[in-house]
Amino acid sequence: MLNNKSILITGGTGSFGKNFIEYTLQKYTPKRIIVYSRDEFKQDNMRKYLTQKYPDKIKFMRFFIGDVRDKDRIYRAARGVDYIVHAAAMKQVPACEYNPFEAIKTNIHGAQNIIDASIDCGVEKVVALSTDKAVNPINLYGGTKLVSDKLFISANAYSGGKGTKFSVVRYGNVAASRGSVIPFFKSLIDSGKKELPITDFEMTRFWITLEQGVELVYKALSESIGGETYISKIPSFRIYDLAEAMLPNCSKKEIGIREGEKIHELMITRDDARFTLEFDKHYIIMPHFNWWNNVSEVLKKGKPVPKDFEYTSNGNKQWLNVEELRKELERNKFI
Repeated sequence: MLNNKSILITGGTGSFGKNFIEYTLQKYTPKRIIVYSRDEFKQDNMRKYLTQKYPDKIKFMRFFIGDVRDKDRIYRAARGVDYIVHAAAMKQVPACEYNPFEAIKTNIHGAQNIIDASIDCGVEKVVALSTDKAVNPINLYGGTKLVSDKLFISANAYSGGKGTKFSVVRYGNVAASRGSVIPFFKSLIDSGKKELPITDFEMTRFWITLEQGVELVYKALSESIGGETYISKIPSFRIYDLAEAMLPNCSKKEIGIREGEKIHELMITRDDARFTLEFDKHYIIMPHFNWWNNVSEVLKKGKPVPKDFEYTSNGNKQWLNVEELRKELERNKFI
């Protein structure tokens, strides 16, 4: 699928970007992979790491310093590109709450810059990474990502039937990603702490690894016809159980929910259920526009979900208990 293709990944030095690039170099022989990000230090570290680990494939790598807010730079980077994976965003909820204008510039204006450049430069497909926080948002980060999702889905109306195809991939907090709870707990455990703080003992989350996230992006790149939102079928877990799995018999302190934080993750609302198809390992939400009438052979294989269906971390059918969480942590080398 990605052999002899040019791929641009925004936010390429982040947790997702690193894994996407590694898996792509392992599985495919791309024409080039363009890393687009702001931090020259992280790019230099990535270049050194990839040079050492993939000496025969480093020739496929290109490193662009740039910001998604910079439209001219995005246009330059997008020329001759087949696929764009848009992973760049301001993601930290407290940072977005305190710096709302900056979050809007990156997450919304940046999204529109990607859309304009993709259409004008003839990019074949764009997959934008979303988040559970964009569903019924209660914080600014979620609000900006909701707008971003809407922009990417609606962009299919502007690219024309044979133009760029835009789709969205949505998942929650990726296990062990930067700023998530697993590295936070691990840092406390490594420092000798015997008590772990938990915002709410009832809190639940979905469990998805970076590898699963990359595979979902591959699926969107390979089969999307434009307008779909992809969501993986993944298990849920309780943060309380995660603490026990990482530090057995530890003391746990409930410290209260943070500003803009949800008790449970929500991926598909009941309102979206009318447009949602179920597959073996994922769901697809189809756009609800009267101009959208593209139904591929892939979509025809999906099964409509019940009208009252919703996909939440606390109402999930699949769960990881303490022992299963410990096995997952060990298997993925998180502990």
